[in-house]
Amino acid sequence: MKTYLAVSTAALALLASACGPRSSDQPQASAADRKLQALYEREWAWRQQEGLRGNRGADEAGLDHLPRVDAKTQAAHLDYWTKALAELDGIPANELSAEEKINAAVFRRSIQTLADEVRFKTYEAPFNADTFFWASLSPRSGGFRSVKAYENYIARMRDVPRYFDEQIANMRDGLKRGYSVPRVVVTGRDKTIEPYIASDQSNPFYGPFREMPASIPAAEQARLKAEGDKAIREAVAPAYNKLLGFIRNDYMAQARTTLAAEQEPDGKAFYQSQIEAFTTLDLTAEQIHQKGLAEVARIAAEMEKVKAETGYKGDMPSFLKFLRTDPQFYPKTPRELLGFSAYVAKRVDGKVADFIGFLPRRRFTIIPVPPSLAPIYTGGRGGLESCMMNTYDLPSRPLYTLTALTLHECNPGHSFQAAVAQEATRRPAFRRSTGFSGYGEGWALYMEWLGTKMGVYDTPYENFGRLSYEIWRASRLVIDTGIHHYGWSREQAQQYLRDHTALSEHEIETEVDRYIAWPGQALAYKLGEMLIRQKRAEAEAKLGPAFDQRNFHDAILALGSVPLTVLGARLDQFIADGGKNPKGWNPALPEFEKPE
Repeated sequence: MKTYLAVSTAALALLASACGPRSSDQPQASAADRKLQALYEREWAWRQQEGLRGNRGADEAGLDHLPRVDAKTQAAHLDYWTKALAELDGIPANELSAEEKINAAVFRRSIQTLADEVRFKTYEAPFNADTFFWASLSPRSGGFRSVKAYENYIARMRDVPRYFDEQIANMRDGLKRGYSVPRVVVTGRDKTIEPYIASDQSNPFYGPFREMPASIPAAEQARLKAEGDKAIREAVAPAYNKLLGFIRNDYMAQARTTLAAEQEPDGKAFYQSQIEAFTTLDLTAEQIHQKGLAEVARIAAEMEKVKAETGYKGDMPSFLKFLRTDPQFYPKTPRELLGFSAYVAKRVDGKVADFIGFLPRRRFTIIPVPPSLAPIYTGGRGGLESCMMNTYDLPSRPLYTLTALTLHECNPGHSFQAAVAQEATRRPAFRRSTGFSGYGEGWALYMEWLGTKMGVYDTPYENFGRLSYEIWRASRLVIDTGIHHYGWSREQAQQYLRDHTALSEHEIETEVDRYIAWPGQALAYKLGEMLIRQKRAEAEAKLGPAFDQRNFHDAILALGSVPLTVLGARLDQFIADGGKNPKGWNPALPEFEKPE
C-alpha cells in the first residue's frame, strides 16, 4: 500500500503537464486521444440513454421514464462497464495528450466505481440514513419550462409503480443473502414515505403544477394539472403505499442487526472498495484509523487553546456541556438561523476575490431542508441551485458552528464549487457530471479552515465551533473504520463524538446512523482536506513571496473533480511551475485564455 498522500511516480509522470495549453499551435489530437474521446463520449451517451445521469437537467432533456434497476439490467450495466474498462486498457497512456491523461484517470476511477457498485450488488440496498430513492423523484421546488417537460414528468409519475416494484424485488434479494441497510438505521426512515401516499394536491409530486410558467396557455395548464392529479391518484400514491407497507412489514423486520460492512457478504472486499471509491486513495482501514486518531489528538490540543480564549474556566467536558445547553448559542426561529447563514455567505462575497481568482457567474439560494427530510437530515447540504440549512429542532442547531457550516456547504464551498464546475464548458460532458467525494468534500472542509484567513469567525466560540467541526471530520476516520472494520457498536461511536465534539445529541445520533448506513463516505472529507493543506504548506515553503493563494485555489478549481492522486500531482506541478498556472489553465474561459 502507498503511504497517505504520496502520489505515485507514474501518476506524476502522467500529469506533469496536466493543465498544459490547448491552443491553436498544439499538435492535432493523437490516435490515442481520439480513441479515448470516442470511448468516454460513447459511454456518457449510453449512460444518459439508460437514465443513469441522475442529476440536474434530466427533466428538460426529455426523459419520459425512470431508469430500469432490475437485476438483469444491472448485470447488463456491469457487462458494459467491464468492456469499457478493457477498451481503456487498450489505449496507450503514454500517447495521450496532457488533458486526455486527466480525462483517462477520471474516467477510469468513475467507471471502476460504477462497476464495483454493481459487482457488490449495492443496488439491493438502495437507500441509506438520509438519502432515499423515493424522495428524489419529485422536484424540491419550482416548475418546468415547457409543456413537453410537464408531459415527461407525468410519464415518469406513471412509471413509479414499475420502478418501485423493481426496487422492492432487489431489496428482497438482498434480504435473502443477508445484505441490507442495518435495521437500526431503517427505523424511523419509513416516515419519509408518508407525505407521498396522499392522493390529492398535498402530495409533493403536485408541487411543479403550482408554479407553471405564464408561457404555457391556460388551457394547457388546466389539462396538465388534471393529468397530474390523475397520475398521483392512480400511480404515485398507490405505489408509495405499497412501498411503505413493504418497508414497515417486511424490510424493517428482516433487515440485519449487525452494523459492520465487513460482516456483510464478501464484506472485507466490499468495504475496501468503498474506501477506494470515496477517498480515491490506496489506503487500508487500519491506516485510516491511525491517521484519524493522530488528527483528533492534534485538533483537541488546539481546541484547548481556543477554549481558554473564551474565558471559560472549567474543563473540556463541562465546556462542551455548556455549549450544548446554554440558550445564548441557539437560534429562536428558523428565520434567525437562515438569516445568520445568509449573512455569512454574503460577507464571503466581499472577501472571496482576494482568495480565489476566477469567480463564477452562477448564484445560489439558501433554503430550509424540506420538513419530510429534516428530522433525519444533516445540518446542511449545498449544491448548484441551493444551499439547504436544517431548521428542524432549533435547540440542536448551534449558531457557533453555523459559520463553518455555511463556508462548507454554500460559499465558497459546495455551491461555489458547483458553479465553477458548471462553467467549464470546454471540459467533456462526463467530467462536468462526475464528482469525487475526496475532492469535493476536501475542498469544502478546507474552506472552513480558509475562513480563519478571511476573518469571518467573529468570536472564539465560532472558531471553537470550526474546530469542533474539524475534529468531527477527523473523528469520522476513527468511527467509520471503527464501525465497519473493528466492529464498534452504535453507542461506542456516539460516545466518541460526544467526547470529542460540541455536536448536539440529535446531530450525534443522525451522524452516526449516516456512517453506519453509508460505509466509507465519511472518510473522504478529512483525507481530502489534509491533502490540500499539505500541498498549500509545501507551496508556501518552497515559493515564499511568489506564492499567490488565488493561483493555488484556481489550480484546484480549474482542474474539476478528480481523484486525489490526480489533484496531488497537479499541485506538485503547480509548485514546480513557480506557483503559476499555464496558458489555457481554465476551461471555463473563452479560448482557454486567462484574463489580464
